[in-house]
Amino acid sequence: MADRAAEAGNFLNGTDWRGARREMLAGDASNRRYERVFHPQTGQSAVLMDADPDRGEDVRPFTAIARHLSAQGLSAPRILAEDTARGFLLLEDLGDALFARVVLSDPGLEQTLYAAATDVLGALHRAPLPAGLVPYDPPVMTRMAALAHDWYLRGAIGPDPAAKDTFSAAFEPVLAQISDGAKVLIQRDYHAENLLWLPERDGVARVGLLDFQDAMAGHRAYDLMSLSQDARRDVPPEIEAAMIARYVRDNDMDPTAFEAAYAILGTQRNLRILGVFARLSLHFGKPHYIDLIPRVWDHLIRDLDHPALTPVRAMVVNALPEPDGPILQRLKDQCGTVPTP
Repeated sequence: MADRAAEAGNFLNGTDWRGARREMLAGDASNRRYERVFHPQTGQSAVLMDADPDRGEDVRPFTAIARHLSAQGLSAPRILAEDTARGFLLLEDLGDALFARVVLSDPGLEQTLYAAATDVLGALHRAPLPAGLVPYDPPVMTRMAALAHDWYLRGAIGPDPAAKDTFSAAFEPVLAQISDGAKVLIQRDYHAENLLWLPERDGVARVGLLDFQDAMAGHRAYDLMSLSQDARRDVPPEIEAAMIARYVRDNDMDPTAFEAAYAILGTQRNLRILGVFARLSLHFGKPHYIDLIPRVWDHLIRDLDHPALTPVRAMVVNALPEPDGPILQRLKDQCGTVPTP
């Protein structure tokens, strides 16, 4: 880590920010690390991203998507300096006004924030796809959903390969029903802790965008569902319904088809998150993610109630245990002890 810190200093010394003061910022669930740096002459701040290639990180998807988003008039951080080989980026500092924090301090803004974030998606989805995006297609989505069996089920009561295989065989055709439409860029982690409120800007630029480097080409309902079925905070049902209606109206969608796709994609995402959060505790030693699982489960059960999920509902609820107190404790008790399957 000390060597990496020295490398970061060398990177900054090769820019106009030589001698900048550095402060650690909170990281995310990845291996990326962030610092806020202050220009020694002007005091202006920027954000240093440290994405070590030796730990599997690659900044090139981030820079490509950031430039695409900026070209659409959206507020992705401007790239001030970069060293893609060593995994360092110096980024525009968009501040600390994360949606989740703003709503806590001013609940009256919640509807405004979510409407602005919904409008960003409409603007982005009207733009052409950037070259090279990998499709988030039914086989990939099915494998990701099966993480719930690989990790959540495994940690809760033990592995059941037959249940996973049965689920996968039934779920992929459900996903295939919504895979024929036009694809859009999906950011895949579009939620209140990755969005910043920039009220001094205009229109869709009022929403600062973070954590989009895993973008893929997928269904236009995906990011709206990610926004409204937030694993980290409770979005009021009336706001979720209003945002679906807003997106459908403003983008000329068929409401019945859109809501079915929304529930199917919600099932896929929430299953994936169950697996990811369990893995973060069981394998990576981060037990606090277990505390978020009951909310994810509630989203999942609500999505499964849609008629489009009838082919898989019973097999999901019969195979995966409800995350009650003993199940959650069992997942925490195994923190950091489970190898990769």
